[in-house]
Amino acid sequence: MTDILMPKATAVWLVDNTSLSFEQIADFCGLHPLEVRGIADGDVARDIRGADPIVNGQLTREELDKAQNDANYRMKAVVSRHAELLKPAKSGPKYTPVSRRQDRPDAIMWFVRNHPEVTDAQIAKLLGTTKATIESVRNRTHWNSANIKPVDPVSLGLTGQLQLDDVVRKAADKKAKDDAKNGVLQPIAAEPEPEVVVEDTEEEYGMGADHTAESVFGSRD
Repeated sequence: MTDILMPKATAVWLVDNTSLSFEQIADFCGLHPLEVRGIADGDVARDIRGADPIVNGQLTREELDKAQNDANYRMKAVVSRHAELLKPAKSGPKYTPVSRRQDRPDAIMWFVRNHPEVTDAQIAKLLGTTKATIESVRNRTHWNSANIKPVDPVSLGLTGQLQLDDVVRKAADKKAKDDAKNGVLQPIAAEPEPEVVVEDTEEEYGMGADHTAESVFGSRD
């Protein structure tokens, strides 16, 4: 099924102008058969005006005739050139200026040391590097290993703070889910022990001992 424009309006038109089954209309429009039944009963999309998919260039007459003659046939929508143009363009690999490329190993080492839960694929996408480079930094086989030191990629200007936080958060969430699935218990912060209050005893103050006048008031000498 191809996403079509105005699916409910198209379903309204098909319900009113064709002999298609609810299942056929639902499959073509990306709706639930019960929703199409609601349209036919007047409970759903009551105020929506029907849109002819043939006039809109989303369906051919041949496809409609095939479907009306065979209840098991599922119509195929015409791929709209306009719909293709509206799709967001995929961003290409991150470009890093030549002057900054020598800093990427330092940023990679920062991830290796501080956030091992971040995958190599995430690091490669964020920094515009390759998995092979990440592996060489991790294993100390990089040609410049002696001079590589962990440095925050934000301070190096290789990414923004929001992008870094987003990557770290996603990696942490995934690790937590994986740990829960594998039965790994998360560390629990130790609660402070309750303060023990020691009550004064009578013996401490000598209240239980036998007293004499001399022990209380002292000797006259």
